[in-house]
Amino acid sequence: MLTLGLGTEGDSGAAVLHDGRFISAINEERLSRMKLVEGFPRGSIRETLRIAGATAADLDAVLVGSTRDLFIDELRPFDGWFQHWDHSGGVGGTIKKAAAKFSRHRERFPILEAGYYALLTPTFLHRRRALRRLLRQEIGIRCPIVFVDHHLAHVASAYYTSGYDDALIVSLDGGGDGKSGLIYESRGGALQPLHSISAYNSLGNYYAYATHLCGFKAMKHEGKITGLAAHGEPRYLDILRSLVDEKDGTIVNRGGLVFRAAIEDLERRLPPDWRREDLAASIQRHFEEVVGRVVGFWARKTGHRDVAVAGGVFANVRVNQAVHELPEVDRLFVHPAMADGGLPGGAALAACLPGILDRPMPAPREPLRDVYLGPDLGEAEIDAALQAHGVSPVEDMGDQDLAVAELLAEGYVVARAQGRMEYGPRALGNRSILYQPADRAVNDWLNQNLRRTEFMPFAPSVLAEECGRCFENTEGAEFAAEFMTVTFDCTPFTRASMEGVVHLDGTARPQLVRSDRNPGFHRIITAFAQRTGLPAVINTSFNMHEEPIVSNADDCVRAFLDGNLDFLAIGDRLVRHPQGARHELKPVRGEQHASVGRTSEPTE
Repeated sequence: MLTLGLGTEGDSGAAVLHDGRFISAINEERLSRMKLVEGFPRGSIRETLRIAGATAADLDAVLVGSTRDLFIDELRPFDGWFQHWDHSGGVGGTIKKAAAKFSRHRERFPILEAGYYALLTPTFLHRRRALRRLLRQEIGIRCPIVFVDHHLAHVASAYYTSGYDDALIVSLDGGGDGKSGLIYESRGGALQPLHSISAYNSLGNYYAYATHLCGFKAMKHEGKITGLAAHGEPRYLDILRSLVDEKDGTIVNRGGLVFRAAIEDLERRLPPDWRREDLAASIQRHFEEVVGRVVGFWARKTGHRDVAVAGGVFANVRVNQAVHELPEVDRLFVHPAMADGGLPGGAALAACLPGILDRPMPAPREPLRDVYLGPDLGEAEIDAALQAHGVSPVEDMGDQDLAVAELLAEGYVVARAQGRMEYGPRALGNRSILYQPADRAVNDWLNQNLRRTEFMPFAPSVLAEECGRCFENTEGAEFAAEFMTVTFDCTPFTRASMEGVVHLDGTARPQLVRSDRNPGFHRIITAFAQRTGLPAVINTSFNMHEEPIVSNADDCVRAFLDGNLDFLAIGDRLVRHPQGARHELKPVRGEQHASVGRTSEPTE
């Protein structure tokens, strides 16, 4: 069975699956070059079908994530929750402002919430009709078109890619289809609902409120808060606990307010001299504690020790470490496209559930292999991009993987664009910027080059076989770490030898690289380790600030030149920046790390 999954909310996109197995997936932002773009994903639909070698006539069903949403036709960039609502003048902003006002009276008049959604029903129905019309008229769809609950799509994405049989499945985010959370269990492969958390009782929204108060864009820059938290103290925990907390396995909005009203209330409760670093530290600590208590409650209640999660809350890698380290949890899997960008894949995977289609799609028998699901780079495309930008490849470079490893050991920055682009928010070696991990100052100067304002150190890509030497307490989360979705405590070796990837709290967010998943990238790191004694390289996404990760060859060459990166390994070409290295070279050699031993020679 061939299914097409779609997402039309923030980070819209498409995915094509065959019998529960991903064939292709891409988010519209990569094609439009507008970050977290909203709207009908025409480009993603056509591109995923092209990659899959399929046409609209081959599809057995189209499944669209979310049943209660607004229709957006033409693409528009998402610029943060409150900025978007204040200046768009659209229905969405009006709705959220109305919700903020009625939230003050919800406890006394519970019917207000039901009435709120009843009033919006015509707009939800309009979306369904409009999307069906566009799919039939523009794409030529003739198969059934089904709309899937937002959180059920997250649940399906987490469970059906985890490889687990019996498991607890948790979806948590800011909100979607009237809910901010959904908890399921699976026994013998049969999924059953356990609990639902309303959007009014959203924990995820409070992280967005804190993001906004700290001067960043809510629902866009939460990752900055995670990094900023390490620079502060959790001084405002009691305030946050009085506003939103856990009770009996659910989330309770104790403050009784949402959106603008909740932001104003939180700001009013903070002391006049509050610091954003301390607010970030407070919401981060509170987040970890509350999510941990929710998952722990349901793990104890069900007896499940394998946990699969999705939803925007689990984009927070420190939260995922807290869940992994719960005494009730043996194994944790985080769907790689955990936020709303994963709705296309999740909606398509929901076809495996009874009752969604007349005939369920066969469920995948194996866990997700990788997320290299986007477009590849063709030789002609690469050559045309290089020529258009006036740059030429290095001649006689020899073996490219070994050349890249040598450049990294010499202290150069190398952008790598190889094979199919990654699906989800993480660059995992195919659209990545690489650097040696021993330079503690790298976070400052490389972010300045890329015009980023980040607080969290860069992540390491680590040989999977060296995981135990680099990190502590990894058992049960190694699979999640293949997709860079969880932090671990660093070993003394990592803290002493690879300072460029260690957070202030002594953790790191690794990608564990396996030779059977990405042979070329694994070979680069192996060759680098053979030269330096360090089994890891820094890996940050290949993009400029406020741009999506690069997709095609022109994106790659433009970002390489604009970011003043030293070398670009694209396809089988290696390109030197015309202006040369514009930073101090800090080579790292094996004799500097002789006590750590050596890995095996790279395979030729």
